[in-house]
Amino acid sequence: MLRHAMRRVALVVPVLLGVLLIGFLLMQVVPTDAATVRAGPTASPDVVEAIRRDLGLDKPLYVQFGLYLWRLAQGDLGVSIINNVPVTQELGATIGPTLELMVASLIWAIPIGILLGTVAAYWRGKVVDRAVLAFSVAGGSVPVFFLGLLLIWFVGFQWQLLPFTGRGGPLWSVEGLKAIALPALTLGGVFIGPVSRMTRTAVLDVLSTDHVRTARAKGLTERRVVTAHALRNALIPVVTLIGLQIGFLLGGAVVTETVFSWPGVGRLAVGAILSSDLPMAQGTIIVLSAGFILINLFVDLLYAALDPRMRAA
Repeated sequence: MLRHAMRRVALVVPVLLGVLLIGFLLMQVVPTDAATVRAGPTASPDVVEAIRRDLGLDKPLYVQFGLYLWRLAQGDLGVSIINNVPVTQELGATIGPTLELMVASLIWAIPIGILLGTVAAYWRGKVVDRAVLAFSVAGGSVPVFFLGLLLIWFVGFQWQLLPFTGRGGPLWSVEGLKAIALPALTLGGVFIGPVSRMTRTAVLDVLSTDHVRTARAKGLTERRVVTAHALRNALIPVVTLIGLQIGFLLGGAVVTETVFSWPGVGRLAVGAILSSDLPMAQGTIIVLSAGFILINLFVDLLYAALDPRMRAA
């Protein structure tokens, strides 16, 4: 297990370096000049050139990338071009709301997804099964922004049941729970479909195994067989899928935070890209990419711990 973990951790380093390189190169093709943005539209060419030298933008790209990695190794992500605030300070203020949104989405989406998948497997071929499959396919096909706009229009604007913009406060307050309800419903809504389909498939596979036949031969009810014997053994692939989907949930969080004006890393990234704030955009890309990579690493190690056969892979 230790050898497997060391191999997986070693693979993270080149992947992260590749992400840093791609993110750095993408920021170079942005048509806006960072020095011009910082100097302002009325600055003289001499001032713009001085700022460019100060930012190191006059050096070759490979030198800029090397200096960027050196600063990154020291924990320096640079300073925002727009508001002259350290990038780490802005990220520190936005990571918390993003984590709150993801946790609030998973708290309700995972149990409901597993429940729907188990119910569909229990009533295989029945109307309930077809309804769950249709719901899961529809939920996975609807874009995040469209679902968010629907909830804003009906629940927030027409019925005026919940607020639909900004963060009302910490999660342990009533205002905070009300403010996070619609974003969490939106982000978790796209999570239910894959989890329910995987749970249904896994439970159906386990129901055909010998130990389940033995449980039925003992006279246990079908509900008891499904809940106590099949579901417990079917959770390994479900846990794996949940971990992978949590990684992709970061991408959905970017859209959700933008739609609901949620002050998280995703909204910060969109704002930085639109305003050509290159250091801030690179910092958000690093945080989101590192989060995705670490989540997948954790899932890989957890899967190997649950299934020893994966350690040899």
